Amino acid sequence: MKKEINLQIFDTETRSKEVIAKEIGKTIKMYTCGPTVYDFAHIGNFRTYVFEDLLRRSIKYFGMEIFQVMNLTDVDDKTIKGAIEAGVSLEEYTKKYKEAFFEDLQTLAIETVESYPEATKHIDQMIIMIQTLLKKGIAYQGQDGSIYYSVQHFPSYGRLSHLNLDELKSGASNRVTSDEYDKETLSDFVLWKAYDKTRDGDIFWDSPFGKGRPGWHIECSAMAIKLLGESIDIHVGGVDNIFPHHENEIAQSEACTGKHFAKRWVHSEHLLVDGKKMSKSLGNFYTLKDLLKKGYTGSEIRYLLLSTHYRTQLNFTLKGLDAARTALVRLEDFIHRLRGISSGGKEGSVDILLNKAQVQFDEAIADDLNISIALATVFDLLRDVNRLADEGKVDNAGAKSIIHFLESIDTVLGVLPLHNKELKIPADIEKAFEQRESARKEKNWGKADELRDYIQKAGFMIEDTKTGPRLKKPD
Repeated sequence: MKKEINLQIFDTETRSKEVIAKEIGKTIKMYTCGPTVYDFAHIGNFRTYVFEDLLRRSIKYFGMEIFQVMNLTDVDDKTIKGAIEAGVSLEEYTKKYKEAFFEDLQTLAIETVESYPEATKHIDQMIIMIQTLLKKGIAYQGQDGSIYYSVQHFPSYGRLSHLNLDELKSGASNRVTSDEYDKETLSDFVLWKAYDKTRDGDIFWDSPFGKGRPGWHIECSAMAIKLLGESIDIHVGGVDNIFPHHENEIAQSEACTGKHFAKRWVHSEHLLVDGKKMSKSLGNFYTLKDLLKKGYTGSEIRYLLLSTHYRTQLNFTLKGLDAARTALVRLEDFIHRLRGISSGGKEGSVDILLNKAQVQFDEAIADDLNISIALATVFDLLRDVNRLADEGKVDNAGAKSIIHFLESIDTVLGVLPLHNKELKIPADIEKAFEQRESARKEKNWGKADELRDYIQKAGFMIEDTKTGPRLKKPD
């Protein structure tokens, strides 16, 4: 079923839904802008990374192969400043943030992509690109020694962000910001920053145009072309990347290679916290670790980040996390109930419900990752199957079919609580649990409370479900 449906995704450049078609023998080449590793990533970053993971998983779900690259920006103004202030090398300074980033990805069940290039390992490729642009007369060297891209030599500049080039040249657009470097026109951007002892300390690279280091924009172009080729299928990021970063990527890549850089541009919207822009000064700034310390799990955080369509602003709240927890508990109870169904049961309509859910889920995901309808489909199935189970109309085979369906769609969602069955319970805790149930039936409440406390001190909890009490680990 799912392989017969074409996945459509909204293209920022064309402002329309475009098909990502499956072609025999073709691998989708996707580039995603990763973190600048000067600090711990925050939940605004992870909203984008979770969306990118959903897109990646969906491409695979519809039967396509993918090769994805996510860069690590480990050299820029912020990383250099941080290393100098800490009195350590750039590599040492960024190492802990790289490691923390990968730990966070694992916590959020974000799939490992095929390549994580580091900017500092691809300086040679950046220098070659800059040399090419200089030879073509598209780049120039400023009085300060830095190399700049001349936007006037790229007539289609602004096509992604839908900005007017004449306004950009004159600086009329309030989206153009000047920097401290010397350039001919306000809209031009830096490709290579000349070395400055005060600013850069001992951090620099040698190049044919002098000591210095690359600008941020050229880093992504060089790594994308090196690892994916001169033309890629999909380029993804947050809306804050559209201008100037992705606009500049297009200009420098296409001017260098003469080829169309990316077929599709896909961007996720901003994340707000309690209805406001996230800010440390407002006290609403969260890293993943901040939320874990508050007692929330990676699954709960992923669920909330996932549950709003990627092109809609997400208002992130702690109440929203509590609601995500409630939703996951409902799903966990449902799965637990299915696994407890014996071979008995009357003939029901499980197959009809499953076929309907499969079609609805596939069509929702194929329609620009319509996550709201996809999740609603799951909970509609939960409600309908619970009703049949209450009537004794779900047998063991039907229950297994439902779990198989959930396992299949979780290759897209990556958040369903399907693996708690692996919980190993010591024999003494099992015995205490059974004795507690006997004490409750005998209305020996003192004994029941004593056994409950024993179980809790051992690190387990007792949860009441429709099929009776069960043991589980606290989240």
